[in-house]
Amino acid sequence: MKSFFITGTDTGVGKTRFTLELMQYYKNQDMRVAGMKPVATGSVNSSAGYRNEDALAILACCSRPEVYEDINPYALIDPVAPIIAARRENRKISRERIIRSYKKLQEQADLIVVEGVGGWRVQLGEDFMLAELVAQLQMPIVLVVGLRLGCINHALLSVEGICNDGLELCGWVANSIDPDFSGWEDYLHLLQEAISVPMLAYMPYTEAGTDTAILWQDIDRLY
Repeated sequence: MKSFFITGTDTGVGKTRFTLELMQYYKNQDMRVAGMKPVATGSVNSSAGYRNEDALAILACCSRPEVYEDINPYALIDPVAPIIAARRENRKISRERIIRSYKKLQEQADLIVVEGVGGWRVQLGEDFMLAELVAQLQMPIVLVVGLRLGCINHALLSVEGICNDGLELCGWVANSIDPDFSGWEDYLHLLQEAISVPMLAYMPYTEAGTDTAILWQDIDRLY
């Protein structure tokens, strides 16, 4: 069983879009694929309980029916940093609960794609960081870089943080998130020179509700 952890240079840079694309890519290879978003903020109340839009999309993309709470053990209400959202609800995020859900998904999957929350240096619990969870689950990491002003600094700091944590960065993805960002090609080329691991894909800018095909670059190196 293989797994990948999808992180980003910031919030809103396309982690969910890439997570879904990667899940579908391997489903097309006849693999049993599950996805997971352990912690999500900005959830809304429903008849079934609190649900997160991104987590629901991941659930729908799984190869087999899964229990929502295994896909998203923590659906927090406020769209803020997870530790702040949890404190506001007087809840504690337990890494043990997340790991139990991950292991349940492992039993029926060839591949699990796990999406993070926010960027890389994120506090999940009172006593642990996102990096500690990824390390415990021993997942290689894919970094999604949102192409916009400042992205070089954000990307290189994220790469540095992952490497300093002693974890494996196996590739990165470029996502055009700002239609008014001129000269993005120059930034893309510079990032390709500066980041030592391969660029796996390029995601062109897409308007909400439209479907723009992802451009795979070096995806076969992942598996």
